[in-house]
Amino acid sequence: MGSSITQQIFQQIVNGLSLGSIYALIALGYTMVYGIIKLINFAHGDIMMVGAYAGWYAITVLHLSFLPALLFAMVACALLGVIIERIAYKPLRNASRIAALITAIGVSLFLEYGGMLLVTAQVRTYPPVFPETMYSFHGVIFKYGDIVMLLTSTILMVLLHITVQYTKMGKAMRAVSFDKDAALLMGINTNNIISFTFAIGSALAAAAGVLMGVYFNTIDPLMGIIPGLKAFVAAVLGGIGIIPGAMVGGLMLGLIESIVSGLGASTWRDAVAFLILILVLIVKPSGLFGKNVREKV
Repeated sequence: MGSSITQQIFQQIVNGLSLGSIYALIALGYTMVYGIIKLINFAHGDIMMVGAYAGWYAITVLHLSFLPALLFAMVACALLGVIIERIAYKPLRNASRIAALITAIGVSLFLEYGGMLLVTAQVRTYPPVFPETMYSFHGVIFKYGDIVMLLTSTILMVLLHITVQYTKMGKAMRAVSFDKDAALLMGINTNNIISFTFAIGSALAAAAGVLMGVYFNTIDPLMGIIPGLKAFVAAVLGGIGIIPGAMVGGLMLGLIESIVSGLGASTWRDAVAFLILILVLIVKPSGLFGKNVREKV
Protein backbone atom coordinates (compact mmCIF):
# COMPACT_ATOMS: atom_id res chain seq x y z
CA MET A 1 0.00 0.00 0.00
CA GLY A 2 2.81 2.41 0.93
CA SER A 3 4.69 1.56 -2.26
CA SER A 4 1.57 2.29 -4.36
CA ILE A 5 1.09 5.69 -2.71
CA THR A 6 4.76 6.56 -3.26
CA GLN A 7 4.45 5.61 -6.93
CA GLN A 8 1.38 7.81 -7.31
CA ILE A 9 3.16 10.74 -5.66
CA PHE A 10 6.16 10.46 -7.97
CA GLN A 11 3.85 10.03 -10.97
CA GLN A 12 2.08 13.27 -10.11
CA ILE A 13 5.46 14.99 -9.70
CA VAL A 14 6.44 13.91 -13.22
CA ASN A 15 3.11 15.14 -14.61
CA GLY A 16 3.36 18.37 -12.63
CA LEU A 17 6.87 19.16 -13.83
CA SER A 18 5.80 18.64 -17.46
CA LEU A 19 2.86 21.02 -17.07
CA GLY A 20 4.77 23.42 -14.82
CA SER A 21 7.57 23.82 -17.36
CA ILE A 22 4.98 25.16 -19.84
CA TYR A 23 3.63 27.62 -17.27
CA ALA A 24 7.18 28.70 -16.47
CA LEU A 25 7.95 29.52 -20.11
CA ILE A 26 4.82 31.68 -20.39
CA ALA A 27 5.42 33.31 -16.99
CA LEU A 28 8.90 34.37 -18.08
CA GLY A 29 7.40 36.59 -20.77
CA TYR A 30 5.08 38.24 -18.25
CA THR A 31 7.85 38.88 -15.75
CA MET A 32 10.41 40.15 -18.31
CA VAL A 33 8.02 42.70 -19.81
CA TYR A 34 6.89 43.85 -16.37
CA GLY A 35 10.48 44.14 -15.21
CA ILE A 36 11.35 46.40 -18.15
CA ILE A 37 8.31 48.68 -18.62
CA LYS A 38 6.00 47.76 -15.69
CA LEU A 39 3.30 46.46 -18.04
CA ILE A 40 1.16 43.37 -17.46
CA ASN A 41 0.88 42.09 -21.02
CA PHE A 42 -2.42 40.20 -20.88
CA ALA A 43 -2.08 39.40 -24.59
CA HIS A 44 0.82 37.09 -23.75
CA GLY A 45 -1.33 33.97 -23.46
CA ASP A 46 -2.75 34.65 -26.90
CA ILE A 47 0.75 34.98 -28.35
CA MET A 48 1.24 31.47 -27.00
CA MET A 49 -1.87 30.45 -28.96
CA VAL A 50 -0.39 31.95 -32.15
CA GLY A 51 2.79 29.98 -31.48
CA ALA A 52 0.79 26.76 -31.13
CA TYR A 53 -0.87 27.38 -34.51
CA ALA A 54 2.47 28.31 -36.10
CA GLY A 55 3.91 25.01 -34.86
CA TRP A 56 0.83 23.13 -36.11
CA TYR A 57 1.20 24.77 -39.54
CA ALA A 58 4.92 23.94 -39.68
CA ILE A 59 4.29 20.28 -38.83
CA THR A 60 1.16 19.61 -40.93
CA VAL A 61 1.72 21.87 -43.96
CA LEU A 62 5.48 22.34 -44.14
CA HIS A 63 6.10 18.76 -42.86
CA LEU A 64 8.80 19.84 -40.44
CA SER A 65 9.91 17.77 -37.48
CA PHE A 66 9.53 18.94 -33.87
CA LEU A 67 12.69 21.03 -33.48
CA PRO A 68 12.44 22.98 -36.79
CA ALA A 69 8.71 23.54 -36.13
CA LEU A 70 9.53 24.83 -32.64
CA LEU A 71 12.11 27.27 -34.04
CA PHE A 72 9.67 28.37 -36.78
CA ALA A 73 7.00 29.16 -34.20
CA MET A 74 9.47 30.99 -31.95
CA VAL A 75 10.74 33.21 -34.78
CA ALA A 76 7.19 33.95 -36.00
CA CYS A 77 6.02 34.97 -32.53
CA ALA A 78 9.18 36.97 -31.81
CA LEU A 79 8.34 39.09 -34.87
CA LEU A 80 4.70 39.30 -33.75
CA GLY A 81 5.76 40.44 -30.28
CA VAL A 82 7.95 43.23 -31.71
CA ILE A 83 5.13 44.38 -34.03
CA ILE A 84 2.62 44.46 -31.16
CA GLU A 85 5.04 46.41 -28.97
CA ARG A 86 5.78 48.98 -31.66
CA ILE A 87 2.16 49.49 -32.75
CA ALA A 88 0.14 49.05 -29.54
CA TYR A 89 2.42 49.69 -26.54
CA LYS A 90 5.15 52.11 -27.63
CA PRO A 91 2.74 55.06 -28.22
CA LEU A 92 1.42 54.56 -24.67
CA ARG A 93 4.77 54.26 -22.92
CA ASN A 94 4.31 57.54 -21.05
CA ALA A 95 0.56 57.15 -20.59
CA SER A 96 -1.14 55.92 -17.43
CA ARG A 97 -0.86 52.25 -16.52
CA ILE A 98 -4.60 51.75 -16.89
CA ALA A 99 -4.42 52.89 -20.53
CA ALA A 100 -1.66 50.35 -21.27
CA LEU A 101 -3.60 47.64 -19.41
CA ILE A 102 -6.78 48.29 -21.41
CA THR A 103 -4.71 48.22 -24.61
CA ALA A 104 -3.23 44.85 -23.60
CA ILE A 105 -6.74 43.46 -23.12
CA GLY A 106 -7.71 44.87 -26.53
CA VAL A 107 -4.71 43.22 -28.19
CA SER A 108 -5.67 39.96 -26.48
CA LEU A 109 -9.21 40.10 -27.88
CA PHE A 110 -7.87 41.08 -31.31
CA LEU A 111 -5.61 38.01 -31.41
CA GLU A 112 -8.35 35.67 -30.16
CA TYR A 113 -11.12 36.72 -32.53
CA GLY A 114 -8.73 37.54 -35.36
CA GLY A 115 -7.55 33.96 -34.97
CA MET A 116 -11.14 32.72 -35.16
CA LEU A 117 -11.64 34.71 -38.35
CA LEU A 118 -8.43 33.38 -39.87
CA VAL A 119 -8.43 29.71 -38.82
CA THR A 120 -12.09 29.31 -37.68
CA ALA A 121 -13.15 28.32 -34.17
CA GLN A 122 -12.74 24.62 -34.96
CA VAL A 123 -10.69 22.63 -32.47
CA ARG A 124 -7.74 21.07 -34.28
CA THR A 125 -5.84 17.95 -33.34
CA TYR A 126 -2.13 18.44 -32.92
CA PRO A 127 -0.17 15.94 -35.00
CA PRO A 128 1.92 13.38 -33.10
CA VAL A 129 5.55 14.47 -33.17
CA PHE A 130 7.02 12.05 -30.63
CA PRO A 131 7.08 8.25 -30.68
CA GLU A 132 4.69 6.58 -28.23
CA THR A 133 7.60 5.13 -26.25
CA MET A 134 6.92 4.56 -22.55
CA TYR A 135 9.49 4.14 -19.80
CA SER A 136 8.86 2.71 -16.35
CA PHE A 137 11.08 3.43 -13.36
CA HIS A 138 9.96 1.69 -10.17
CA GLY A 139 6.34 1.92 -11.31
CA VAL A 140 6.54 5.56 -12.37
CA ILE A 141 5.62 5.98 -16.05
CA PHE A 142 7.56 8.38 -18.28
CA LYS A 143 6.57 9.19 -21.82
CA TYR A 144 9.18 10.01 -24.41
CA GLY A 145 7.37 13.31 -24.95
CA ASP A 146 7.56 14.18 -21.23
CA ILE A 147 11.34 13.87 -21.30
CA VAL A 148 11.67 15.98 -24.47
CA MET A 149 9.34 18.66 -23.06
CA LEU A 150 11.28 18.93 -19.81
CA LEU A 151 14.61 19.03 -21.64
CA THR A 152 13.33 21.65 -24.10
CA SER A 153 11.97 23.88 -21.33
CA THR A 154 15.13 23.50 -19.24
CA ILE A 155 17.40 24.34 -22.19
CA LEU A 156 15.34 27.43 -23.07
CA MET A 157 15.37 28.65 -19.47
CA VAL A 158 19.12 28.10 -19.16
CA LEU A 159 19.70 29.98 -22.43
CA LEU A 160 17.56 32.84 -21.14
CA HIS A 161 19.56 32.97 -17.90
CA ILE A 162 22.84 33.06 -19.84
CA THR A 163 21.48 35.78 -22.15
CA VAL A 164 20.31 38.00 -19.30
CA GLN A 165 23.34 37.52 -17.05
CA TYR A 166 26.31 37.29 -19.41
CA THR A 167 25.55 39.00 -22.73
CA LYS A 168 25.72 42.68 -23.67
CA MET A 169 21.99 42.76 -24.47
CA GLY A 170 21.21 41.07 -21.17
CA LYS A 171 23.21 43.64 -19.22
CA ALA A 172 21.42 46.40 -21.12
CA MET A 173 18.07 44.78 -20.22
CA ARG A 174 19.00 44.79 -16.55
CA ALA A 175 20.11 48.41 -16.79
CA VAL A 176 16.83 49.48 -18.40
CA SER A 177 14.90 47.50 -15.80
CA PHE A 178 16.78 49.24 -12.98
CA ASP A 179 16.50 52.79 -14.32
CA LYS A 180 15.31 53.47 -17.86
CA ASP A 181 16.22 57.16 -17.84
CA ALA A 182 19.73 56.56 -16.52
CA ALA A 183 20.25 53.79 -19.10
CA LEU A 184 19.20 56.19 -21.84
CA LEU A 185 21.73 58.77 -20.60
CA MET A 186 24.43 56.08 -20.71
CA GLY A 187 23.82 55.55 -24.43
CA ILE A 188 21.58 52.48 -24.28
CA ASN A 189 18.89 52.43 -26.97
CA THR A 190 15.94 51.70 -24.70
CA ASN A 191 13.51 51.27 -27.61
CA ASN A 192 15.59 48.42 -29.04
CA ILE A 193 16.01 46.82 -25.61
CA ILE A 194 12.26 46.89 -24.98
CA SER A 195 11.59 45.38 -28.42
CA PHE A 196 14.25 42.72 -27.74
CA THR A 197 12.53 41.87 -24.46
CA PHE A 198 9.17 41.47 -26.20
CA ALA A 199 10.82 39.29 -28.86
CA ILE A 200 12.37 36.94 -26.30
CA GLY A 201 9.22 36.75 -24.19
CA SER A 202 7.05 36.05 -27.25
CA ALA A 203 9.47 33.39 -28.51
CA LEU A 204 9.29 31.60 -25.15
CA ALA A 205 5.48 31.83 -25.25
CA ALA A 206 5.53 30.27 -28.73
CA ALA A 207 7.66 27.40 -27.43
CA ALA A 208 5.15 26.93 -24.61
CA GLY A 209 2.32 26.91 -27.18
CA VAL A 210 3.93 24.15 -29.22
CA LEU A 211 4.64 22.12 -26.07
CA MET A 212 1.06 22.63 -24.86
CA GLY A 213 -0.29 21.48 -28.22
CA VAL A 214 1.83 18.35 -27.95
CA TYR A 215 0.84 17.85 -24.28
CA PHE A 216 -2.94 18.23 -24.70
CA ASN A 217 -3.15 17.17 -28.40
CA THR A 218 -5.66 19.91 -29.27
CA ILE A 219 -5.53 23.63 -30.06
CA ASP A 220 -8.13 26.34 -30.61
CA PRO A 221 -8.14 30.17 -30.84
CA LEU A 222 -9.17 30.58 -27.19
CA MET A 223 -6.64 28.13 -25.79
CA GLY A 224 -4.38 30.88 -24.45
CA ILE A 225 -6.83 32.44 -21.98
CA ILE A 226 -6.60 30.08 -18.99
CA PRO A 227 -2.90 29.11 -19.39
CA GLY A 228 -2.08 32.80 -19.77
CA LEU A 229 -3.89 33.69 -16.56
CA LYS A 230 -2.28 30.77 -14.73
CA ALA A 231 1.15 31.83 -15.95
CA PHE A 232 0.38 35.29 -14.54
CA VAL A 233 -0.41 33.59 -11.22
CA ALA A 234 2.93 31.77 -11.47
CA ALA A 235 4.76 35.05 -12.13
CA VAL A 236 3.09 36.70 -9.12
CA LEU A 237 3.79 33.64 -6.98
CA GLY A 238 7.50 33.75 -7.79
CA GLY A 239 7.72 37.55 -7.72
CA ILE A 240 6.62 39.56 -10.74
CA GLY A 241 9.64 41.07 -12.51
CA ILE A 242 12.05 38.41 -11.18
CA ILE A 243 13.13 35.80 -13.76
CA PRO A 244 14.11 32.95 -11.35
CA GLY A 245 10.81 33.56 -9.54
CA ALA A 246 8.83 33.00 -12.75
CA MET A 247 10.63 29.69 -13.33
CA VAL A 248 10.03 28.44 -9.80
CA GLY A 249 6.47 29.77 -9.69
CA GLY A 250 5.56 27.99 -12.93
CA LEU A 251 6.96 24.66 -11.74
CA MET A 252 5.26 25.02 -8.35
CA LEU A 253 1.91 25.80 -9.94
CA GLY A 254 2.19 22.78 -12.24
CA LEU A 255 3.01 20.53 -9.28
CA ILE A 256 0.11 21.89 -7.22
CA GLU A 257 -2.36 21.38 -10.08
CA SER A 258 -1.09 17.85 -10.66
CA ILE A 259 -1.40 16.96 -6.97
CA VAL A 260 -4.95 18.37 -6.82
CA SER A 261 -5.87 16.28 -9.89
CA GLY A 262 -4.24 13.22 -8.36
CA LEU A 263 -6.40 13.60 -5.27
CA GLY A 264 -9.49 13.26 -7.47
CA ALA A 265 -10.40 16.96 -7.48
CA SER A 266 -9.42 17.79 -11.06
CA THR A 267 -12.45 20.09 -11.45
CA TRP A 268 -10.98 22.27 -8.68
CA ARG A 269 -7.51 22.77 -10.13
CA ASP A 270 -8.35 26.07 -11.84
CA ALA A 271 -9.96 27.35 -8.65
CA VAL A 272 -6.89 26.33 -6.64
CA ALA A 273 -4.61 28.26 -9.01
CA PHE A 274 -6.54 31.50 -8.50
CA LEU A 275 -6.89 30.84 -4.77
CA ILE A 276 -3.09 30.80 -4.68
CA LEU A 277 -3.07 34.22 -6.38
CA ILE A 278 -5.43 35.62 -3.72
CA LEU A 279 -3.36 34.16 -0.87
CA VAL A 280 -0.09 35.48 -2.29
CA LEU A 281 -1.54 38.97 -2.72
CA ILE A 282 -2.79 38.89 0.88
CA VAL A 283 0.19 37.27 2.61
CA LYS A 284 3.23 38.23 0.48
CA PRO A 285 2.37 40.52 -2.44
CA SER A 286 6.01 40.70 -3.54
CA GLY A 287 6.07 36.92 -4.19
CA LEU A 288 8.48 34.24 -3.03
CA PHE A 289 11.59 35.88 -4.50
CA GLY A 290 10.46 39.50 -4.20
CA LYS A 291 11.37 42.03 -1.55
CA ASN A 292 9.33 44.92 -0.24
CA VAL A 293 10.75 48.13 -1.66
CA ARG A 294 10.15 51.44 0.05
CA GLU A 295 9.23 54.31 -2.19
CA LYS A 296 9.80 57.93 -1.29
CA VAL A 297 6.59 59.93 -1.78
